[in-house]
Amino acid sequence: MESVAGTVTHDPPPAGGRQGGPLIVTEDTELLDDLLRLCAAAGATPEVHHGVPERRGSWEAAPLVLVGDDAARRVRGAVRRRGVVLVGRDQDDSGVWRRAVEIGAEHVLMLPDGEQWLVDRIADVAEGVGRPALTVGVIGGRGGAGASTLACALAVTSAREGLRTLLVDADPLGGGLDVLLGGETAEGLRWPAFASSRGRVGGGALEESLPELHSLRVLSWDRGDRIAVPPQAVRAVLAAARRRGGTVVVDLPRRIDDGVAEVLTQLDVGVLVVPAELRAVAAAGRVASAVGMVLRDLRVAVRGPYPPGLDDREVARLLGLPLVGEVPDEPGLSRPDAGMAPPGAAPRGPLARFCREFWERALVEAGAA
Repeated sequence: MESVAGTVTHDPPPAGGRQGGPLIVTEDTELLDDLLRLCAAAGATPEVHHGVPERRGSWEAAPLVLVGDDAARRVRGAVRRRGVVLVGRDQDDSGVWRRAVEIGAEHVLMLPDGEQWLVDRIADVAEGVGRPALTVGVIGGRGGAGASTLACALAVTSAREGLRTLLVDADPLGGGLDVLLGGETAEGLRWPAFASSRGRVGGGALEESLPELHSLRVLSWDRGDRIAVPPQAVRAVLAAARRRGGTVVVDLPRRIDDGVAEVLTQLDVGVLVVPAELRAVAAAGRVASAVGMVLRDLRVAVRGPYPPGLDDREVARLLGLPLVGEVPDEPGLSRPDAGMAPPGAAPRGPLARFCREFWERALVEAGAA
């Protein structure tokens, strides 16, 4: 049992889809008003009772139970279960701990200090949070390395394999991944719309607001003048994307600013794309050094052709990074044809095979396969 004040990290409930709102037990009208307000902020509709619900199973089945301190005595005989929070206001009332033990509460929460924690917890159970998305960042070792192409191909392949997939364009100067996917006019929000985001962003609302292209969702940049989003907004948006599960692929710029640093902290794996050239390897070494200060699992994918004495294993050795493999060329990707299929769209093409093998290994390593 723990006391909560402010934002606290907590374990998510088990997976299993959307679970609904919490059960609130209180007769304190002011406390109830506050709890209803917090439920509304989290996008959840609660069930409210003055004591243990008479309807069989309601107490046991609720994903989260919020017991007002005034109601602790009335629920004392209820079946012990996880996810019970005793909510009060009097920070100086030492008796609250005894009442929490009597009802088997996991947390004691005092308002208003614990409001943000409670909103996050309610939103988690409402969304049915399970395993977070496997999140992969792709970054070029030098300009023109093909990182955006590989990021798109990984996302397209993931979606084709039936995984919920979000492709995030973290490079405002890259021209827009929606353009590379042929969806620059597709309806949906772009990064500037989230610039004022703070705290928690709803995962479902985020997903539904974004353009859907090739069975995946895309968060890209518009054609406006904004070239940066505050780090707090980046953190909130990417955290919301990860809560939805599946996979998230992020196309990263080579410059590391505060916003990119926020992305790096949420990545599971980073892939550094490096052409097989000595100058590219030297440039990639500097990128790897900067990225490696935040991201622990950084790997290298090498693009040919190879000059004499240099191959993919040698590039990986020079950089001191694990080798993902050689990124194959795919005929037709460089053609500027209108309506051209996006990278990785050909299921039997070499790029799609490379990406499929990458996901198979990555998902097994993450324990998500």
